[in-house]
Amino acid sequence: MKLLLTSSGLTNNSIANALFELTGKKPEDTIVVFIPTASNVESGDKDWFITDLINLKKQNFKSIEITDISAVDEKIWKPSLERADVLFFEGGNTYHLMRWLNKSGLSKILPDLLKDKVYVGVSAGSMVTNPDLALKLSQVIYEEDMLETEELKGLNFVDFYFLPHLNSEWFKKMRRENIEQVGQEINKTIYALDDDSALKIIDGKIEVITEGEWFVINEKE
Repeated sequence: MKLLLTSSGLTNNSIANALFELTGKKPEDTIVVFIPTASNVESGDKDWFITDLINLKKQNFKSIEITDISAVDEKIWKPSLERADVLFFEGGNTYHLMRWLNKSGLSKILPDLLKDKVYVGVSAGSMVTNPDLALKLSQVIYEEDMLETEELKGLNFVDFYFLPHLNSEWFKKMRRENIEQVGQEINKTIYALDDDSALKIIDGKIEVITEGEWFVINEKE
């Protein structure tokens, strides 16, 4: 399985090149499907959403489809995902995305789809690959999902927690000292990455791609 877990998508050449290495194709031969579902429940300015799409367009892909798994039937979204080389899961709300991954049935067939495709996550799209959605981390660090009371299982594609937007002006508590404090209560490795960093993963082997800042805690020996 090939994964590229990002905070904010293709924000720099290093991250974009990592994606091309994973696909093994030139951009002009690559089909991307952009899945905006996580963003549907986010209110206010969607400048970040537009920026992510612009950064995709800059790469000169053969095609960029937009397919919302919460808006159309499986007979529409499934062929769209099947013909793509890259499944690009946009950011937004992790709980909303994970619930629709389950409700749509995509979570069941995604491992098979990813036998010959690359999974790219942006923020929430990256976090759903975790073992679970780390409710405590979300509530303490991001001050989100405050009405949620139960932990929700993730896709479990990775055996750690991915935390996006390190040092972001929009998430004032997404700082190393806060993460380390909460991380003491969590018995799993935690990767915290800023918007210019990503994790490139091939069959469980992790490589950090960065033009910014990142760190890892609770790393297993």
